[in-house]
Amino acid sequence: MPTQRDVVHARRQFNMIPSQHEGEKMDQLHYKSATQLAGLIRRKKIGCLELLDHFLARVERYNPKLNAIIWMDKDKARKRARAADSALKKGKRLGPLHGVPMTIKESYQIDGSPTTWGAPALKDNVTHATAVSAQRMIDAGVTLFGKTNVPLMLADWQSYNAVYGTTNNPWDLDRTPGGSSGGSSVALSAGLTGIDAGSDIGSSIRNPAHYCGVFGHKPTFGLVSYRGHAAVPEAVAAPDISVVGPLARSAGGRALGSSSTAASFRPATRCARRQSCSTSPPAGPSPRSSGGTSPTAWTVSRTR
Repeated sequence: MPTQRDVVHARRQFNMIPSQHEGEKMDQLHYKSATQLAGLIRRKKIGCLELLDHFLARVERYNPKLNAIIWMDKDKARKRARAADSALKKGKRLGPLHGVPMTIKESYQIDGSPTTWGAPALKDNVTHATAVSAQRMIDAGVTLFGKTNVPLMLADWQSYNAVYGTTNNPWDLDRTPGGSSGGSSVALSAGLTGIDAGSDIGSSIRNPAHYCGVFGHKPTFGLVSYRGHAAVPEAVAAPDISVVGPLARSAGGRALGSSSTAASFRPATRCARRQSCSTSPPAGPSPRSSGGTSPTAWTVSRTR
């Protein structure tokens, strides 16, 4: 638990831990859960673009000291937020997370974004595919606007790499936020995003969630598709105990993220570049990758 010194420091540095008596003012929005934010949008208490710009303003103000969010596509995000507002005016909903701003761990493939896993050798790698679980969050209505920091190859309980630098804990900048989903946890804890998603083998969601005071757990293996969580667009890393899943500021928000990405949510959707995104691995043992970034890999089939 944060000490009183941590709370005072966080209040001063990042406007954290809002008063219980501040209601639904704009300076409170960034601490609301994903379910609360979705509810405000659904009841037309705030617009999707207005909410996105609120979070973007906080990123501009506070992220330089935290270094949690290391890439953004503001133009694409604002375009999607405007479309979400337009859909709502027409009585349409994009999904249970309609209009909720989202960031995602750098290790996910997102069309047009750098996917380096913190490795200098991959610093110029830009993917042209989108991970299955990320696409399902988009289908659920989120406004995806950025990516969050990781340690080298996601293999540490801190979040530093030579490509993006060090991510700092918002409760105390001299302390680590944990890893490997450290950037994701910091972005949530400091109120820079509405919901996020990470990955976990040996506590890479659970460790930083604990260090930063947010909600995360390791989903059951196979519940959420791993396809597209890789630095190499043509392959999917599939270590035996590795999973991907959401992080949030509340248990309810995390549960909503899980239900939106789980295999039972809807049939597999196609990724960018017309890839076939089956949520199940091919029958038989996974072939070993040769010289890739992951110990095992499945080839992604493509429709022509």
